[in-house]
Amino acid sequence: MNRHEDNFNGNKAELVYGDGEYHVVRRGSYVLCTVTGERILLEDLRYWHADRQEPYVDAAAALKRELELMASK
Repeated sequence: MNRHEDNFNGNKAELVYGDGEYHVVRRGSYVLCTVTGERILLEDLRYWHADRQEPYVDAAAALKRELELMASK
């Protein structure tokens, strides 16, 4: 079993996303990507949108979400 499998046995965290940092509201080991639904370990979380309070698994997912929202305007 690798570190990702082991950590995913934990609970989903609840975070408040800020500019360049986040604050833990409810402890857990992961959050779900808004775009893909993939689990993101907190230690691997690098991409989020503070105004929308959305986490993303990677830059491609963040861009995809931005383009979706622009197209819906």
